[in-house]
Amino acid sequence: MTSQHQRRRCEFQLLRYVPDAVRNECVHIGVILREQAAADDSGKVEPGRVEVRFTRDWRRVRCLDPDADTALLEGMESELRRRLQEGTGLEAAGGRLMRILEESLSLNVQMTEPKAYLAESVPAGMEELMRVYVEPPPRERSPRLRGRAAIQSRMRSEFEHAGVWDLLRKKIAASDYTRPGDPLRIDVGYRPNGVVRMFQAVSLDPGLETAKVLAFSAAALRAGVERVEKAELELTAVIEPAARVGATEEEPERLELYRFGVETMEEHRIRVLTTSDMGRVAETARRELRV
Repeated sequence: MTSQHQRRRCEFQLLRYVPDAVRNECVHIGVILREQAAADDSGKVEPGRVEVRFTRDWRRVRCLDPDADTALLEGMESELRRRLQEGTGLEAAGGRLMRILEESLSLNVQMTEPKAYLAESVPAGMEELMRVYVEPPPRERSPRLRGRAAIQSRMRSEFEHAGVWDLLRKKIAASDYTRPGDPLRIDVGYRPNGVVRMFQAVSLDPGLETAKVLAFSAAALRAGVERVEKAELELTAVIEPAARVGATEEEPERLELYRFGVETMEEHRIRVLTTSDMGRVAETARRELRV
């Protein structure tokens, strides 16, 4: 077991969502953890590592505020991480964070005062702080993710593991390429050289609605990317493996439905992969983005 003198001296701050300043009800949504600067064996002072993490479960935020813009809140995580990397101390970082919050990224987000914390390691400390302050207790947790939410979670995990999540465009509005009013949003994308790669989670359980929507939109989206970006679009649908949704020889109706969904998208020039392929996809993104 790690003794206290071996633990890393850190400070942490909590980010909380406060929809009504008068009522002052809040939900913790994230943690900022920074290791204090320390001297190495040569005496050189190395800046401490900083980590930012937001919740992946917005259910409690929506319970407090059904109109909460969780997409905006998700976008703050990457922005905060990028801005924090520019600083040298948590106190200075705190000043920058306050400026970010004041720049209308979200006037409903507040930050607590720094508190001292001893961590076995920065990643381990982050896990503990998230578990204690941010993640809902076991009795409140939602059932296991299914459908698009499960696919999106796997996509994010693989891109994060490859170190490219913060470099990706997220929730890309199709209306930027098609026409005003188009409600479709593509989950993530990036542009290496002369091609735009977009990835959309498409669940084939229990029906084919999301597959049909993407197939219907593909041609206009492709033409729009060529017009606006002057680049070719590679549109990828990420689906569940067949066995995950019970599409097996023992369930011929489900298998037939699954195959129909895949073929429908492929007929509209949509590349179809499963969540099992995401590790390879993320590794390709890492190479192309030169991380």
